[in-house]
Amino acid sequence: MYVCFMTKAKRQLFILSEVQLRNRVVLADLANMLNVSIDTVRRDIKELAAEKKLKKVHGGAVSNGFNAYSNRSSDIFELDSKVTIAQKALHLIKEGDVLLISGGSTNLELIKMIPKKMSLTFFTPSLSMAIELSHRPPRYSEIYLIGGKLSPSSQLTVGGGSINILSEIMVDTCFLGTGYLDVKKGVTEVDWEIAQMKKAMIRASKKVVSLCISAKLNTYNRYKICDIGNLGTLITELEPNSPLLDDYRKQGIKML
Repeated sequence: MYVCFMTKAKRQLFILSEVQLRNRVVLADLANMLNVSIDTVRRDIKELAAEKKLKKVHGGAVSNGFNAYSNRSSDIFELDSKVTIAQKALHLIKEGDVLLISGGSTNLELIKMIPKKMSLTFFTPSLSMAIELSHRPPRYSEIYLIGGKLSPSSQLTVGGGSINILSEIMVDTCFLGTGYLDVKKGVTEVDWEIAQMKKAMIRASKKVVSLCISAKLNTYNRYKICDIGNLGTLITELEPNSPLLDDYRKQGIKML
C-alpha cells in the first residue's frame, strides 16, 4: 500500500491508524508507504509520542494499548470488534484442553472470558499473556511461559531456545495472533524472529485458529509464517457468510 503526498497532519493521522491497526509498526515500512524519508517518519513518531498518542520504540512505534493488561482496555483499538471475536473463539475451548496462545489484544480479551473454574493448560511465549493468565486460580490452570530471548518491541520470546521447547509439545489448539493475512501471500509478519516463532507454534498444534479483525484481511508484510490453508479456523467480527470472507472460505478455512 502506497499513499500520495500528504500534509504533515494527514501523514501523522495515517501513522496513527497503522499503529492502532497493527499494534506495532516499523519506520522503514511507514516511510515506504508514505513515500518519505525514514527521518521524516521518525520525527512524526517522536511528536506523536510526545502527545502520548503512541509509544516510540527502537525502529518504530507501538500503540498505547499494545500488551494492555486488564485495567487498560480503553486504549485498545476496535475493542468491541475484538470482544465479539473473543466470544466466538470461546466456544472452541473445552475442559481439559492444552492451549498455545500468542500475544495480542484480541487474545487477551479471550483469556479474560474463559471461565475461571475451567481446567486448562496454557503455553505462551507472550509476557503480557502470561501476566493475564496469572490471575486465574492455580487450582484450575497450569501456565507455562515459553522461555527464550525476549523481543522488547513485541514482548514475545523468540530464538532457538523457545523454538526448541515448542518442538517437544503438541497442543490441542493454537490461538495465533495475526497482523497480516492475505489469500495469496498467506500469514505474514513484520519481524523475522517472530515469524519463525509463530511457524514453530503452528507445527506444535493440532489445530490453528486465527483471531483477526477484518481490517487486517488482504494485507501482508515481509516475512511469511504460513500459507493461508494452514489455518483451520478464521474468526473475525463479521458474519461467517460475509462476502468479504468468500476468498478465504474457498481455501477450506472454517469461518466463525
